[in-house]
Amino acid sequence: MTVAESLIEGLRLAAEMGWETWWALVLGFTIAGAVETFVSEEKMSAVLGGSGWRELGLGTLFGAASSSCSFGAVATTKSLFKKGASPVASLAAFQFASTNLVIELGLVMWILLGWQFVLADYVAGLLLIGLLAATFAFVVPDAWFAAAREHLRSAEGVRDPACGMEVDPTADDTVELETESGTEYFCSESCKEAYAESRRQSDASWRDRLLTRDGWRLASKNALGEWNMLWTDIVAGFLIAGLIGAFVPRAWWTTLFGVGAEGTLTWVVASAVVGVAVGVVTFVCSVGNVPFAVILWSNGIAFGGVMSFIFADLIVPTITDAYRRYYGLRMAAVLFVSIFVTAVVSGVAVHYLWAGIGLIPPAGEAGGTAPSGYTTYLNAAFTFLFLGQVYVGQVSDAGEADDAAEHPA
Repeated sequence: MTVAESLIEGLRLAAEMGWETWWALVLGFTIAGAVETFVSEEKMSAVLGGSGWRELGLGTLFGAASSSCSFGAVATTKSLFKKGASPVASLAAFQFASTNLVIELGLVMWILLGWQFVLADYVAGLLLIGLLAATFAFVVPDAWFAAAREHLRSAEGVRDPACGMEVDPTADDTVELETESGTEYFCSESCKEAYAESRRQSDASWRDRLLTRDGWRLASKNALGEWNMLWTDIVAGFLIAGLIGAFVPRAWWTTLFGVGAEGTLTWVVASAVVGVAVGVVTFVCSVGNVPFAVILWSNGIAFGGVMSFIFADLIVPTITDAYRRYYGLRMAAVLFVSIFVTAVVSGVAVHYLWAGIGLIPPAGEAGGTAPSGYTTYLNAAFTFLFLGQVYVGQVSDAGEADDAAEHPA
């Protein structure tokens, strides 16, 4: 196969995976946007201060509901931690769940890999959260977390409360908003309006928001915000997976995953370690990792290695550097090592658990149980939903702004 033919085949594979998962992504982001409308960060911070089972469970639940890309999850976790959420509830439970236990990840994994992988993701994910929580509670000294929180508070500049972008309060293009707690600064007028609307909505009960046009408009905006955060990672994930699937020969993968005889503990552990290492160097978010996971699974990695690979999205170099900037070098090292080790342990554990109950699919067999004949109809239906969200969240806002400018009060 020539280079041009390989390139075309890679793009075809990427487009095929994108087509199969389009409806699932729209559904996942729609649910995430609706949940974000009804659950505020302030309310989450208020109940995540302890380190018990309750806070661990709530942090996991809030994280799974607060769908986000890896970078968005780290930023939200930082905010929760700064406001008083415990390391167990924020850095262990919320941060991991908000990238690896979210509905869009499960839907994409179900379509591309199968339900066995989805169930394993949740079981291994909960195990990983438990291991991280135990590490933070019994291994890492409390003084290290106190120092990390102090580093965060002293090092952080002024940030846009809507998008998290650092802003200069003295710059001419910085937008201001006076609130009862002081002046807030924004990178743009749109971020200011989104923040103001979210504050108005947060004062209303979730039932009121559910029954008003403004509530659903905010839900549409939040769904579009998920797309804004994730679309580049998702596209990159599909392209990387397609091109690697077309260009990299099977013999290379056989060498990479050939440590130890297949089926032995050495092979499973090596697959998990290699899976995490590959996940670290690919720089792709958890949802974008799934297409690449299909390539790894199709080329001989152990079942548990797939899980370990997907879990590595929170220790890619750019995110590890964010840990360093937020919490200091020592805590960045703690987070990197803790997540690396627990991702390997969780992957190996779920591999043997699934092998014991007969849930590991035949080696290399990928593909979910969604009826393929319905893909076109589902994509068409959810495309209309997506266009409706764009209209409600963007076009109608622009029209109202124009009307306001033409008819000032």
